[in-house]
Amino acid sequence: MESLPSLSEAASDPGRYDDAEGRTRVALIKMPYHGGRNIPELSDNPDYLEEGGVLQVVVDRGASVRPIRTVGLTTEEQRQYGERARMAMANAHLARMVSENERDGYLTVGLLANCTSVMGVLAGLQGSGPPGDRRTVGLVFIDAHGDFNTPETSLSGMLGGMPVAVSAGLALHNLRRGSGLDPPLPTRHIVLAGARDLDPLEAELLASSDVVRVSVDDIRTRSPRLHAEMRRLSEETDLIYVHIDMDVLDPLEVPGHSLNVPDGPSSAALGAALADMFAYPKVAALGVASTPADERDPDGVSRRAAYTLILGALDGVRSREAS
Repeated sequence: MESLPSLSEAASDPGRYDDAEGRTRVALIKMPYHGGRNIPELSDNPDYLEEGGVLQVVVDRGASVRPIRTVGLTTEEQRQYGERARMAMANAHLARMVSENERDGYLTVGLLANCTSVMGVLAGLQGSGPPGDRRTVGLVFIDAHGDFNTPETSLSGMLGGMPVAVSAGLALHNLRRGSGLDPPLPTRHIVLAGARDLDPLEAELLASSDVVRVSVDDIRTRSPRLHAEMRRLSEETDLIYVHIDMDVLDPLEVPGHSLNVPDGPSSAALGAALADMFAYPKVAALGVASTPADERDPDGVSRRAAYTLILGALDGVRSREAS
């Protein structure tokens, strides 16, 4: 009897997301939960991207697309005490969808309220292999901020500034485990790209970790350093998740974002870098978080920028068999 390929070998198959006609199979997931009170506009971000026609944008790029699914909590789950507990349950639902996509040969594209969903996507990729066999996952986190705070280091106390540290097992273990992410990611499997606004104690925590930093210039130039880190993660992990907070972009493209930071890359530059990153076969999911919506994007510039990033990733996947 022929032996099955290893997890790493299966994840290295450049055509695992291709359908019979050679189109890239894509599954879009809307995740409206964000783990923060009284921030209703965050919940609107995924709907805003759908209402603008993201499904058609992806189909027009030659993809084969599943119907968009939305993460939701049951009535009983919504009654549970604690916003973080509900965030964990929502992430666990997200994780199940991501695992199903990967097992069925669909590239996951997450339309995310904010960055707290990173734990759900990572958990889904971890659990996408055979029962009882956890996959090793790498994270490329592209954000103007580090999101590497803990409750002890954070100046604001915002949960949205902590998900990378939580994913690495540095804090809020119940939230991480409730999301399904277990074990936590070793910090050497995290690449932080584009970050340029860190809290002082957060910067110290990062410096004491094995997180690798990639600069805005590395993104703009698609530098050898960027490719070196993609090769390293491809060698050390089974699957890779690329997560983007839209505040990483030039503020001209996210003028309605409350946390934008000067000197970001354009969406065109980041889209080109994503095409390079997604050409690596182990890259298995894209997340686009915190897109300014509705009155915060009256000219639609941020929505178009988000679509540019998604299309860049799809172009990278389509280039795999040609390389």
